[in-house]
Amino acid sequence: MNNLKVLFNGIVKENPTFVLLLGMCPTLATTTSAINGMSMGLATMFVLILSNFLISLIKNLVPDMVRIPCYIVVIASLVTVLQMLMQAYVPDIYETLGLFIPLIVVNCIILGRAEAFAAKNNPVASIFDGIGIGIGFTLALTLLGAVREFLGTGGVFGFTLQGEQYGMLMFVLAPGAFLTLGYLIAIVNKIKK
Repeated sequence: MNNLKVLFNGIVKENPTFVLLLGMCPTLATTTSAINGMSMGLATMFVLILSNFLISLIKNLVPDMVRIPCYIVVIASLVTVLQMLMQAYVPDIYETLGLFIPLIVVNCIILGRAEAFAAKNNPVASIFDGIGIGIGFTLALTLLGAVREFLGTGGVFGFTLQGEQYGMLMFVLAPGAFLTLGYLIAIVNKIKK
């Protein structure tokens, strides 16, 4: 039951995007569409789950003086594997996300969860934490991308829901990311209260 609580916390109570406000660079830059947001969220979740698991396994073997560099090496190795897999099996998404795939290494969500949770808990709980935080991040990026895509182009996941002539270009550009994220955070805060 404790693992389910950890899973739920990552999705709702400790949502990295809407509650903790972590990982803003990929959140704002890659959510021009729902598919981009979902892809970035899933890529981050892959690294998050595996890094949490591996770090929880090696936590007692790593001296405190080199803890953070070791964690970064683990995360960078996983991102390299992810990058090669995406390049081989989903080249279109890889091309779209481009530079933001290698930047997962320095995403504060991943290193933060490694330090705050995986280094203090067992491997099973760490996997559940990675799944919960990953699902929360993926849902947030997908929602943000869907809203921006709908307001900007009149469609979601490539399906046209209203004519493109009703779309507002601003929402697929940087200012639209900030506005949409601000409103979604306000809505989440209102719902939580």
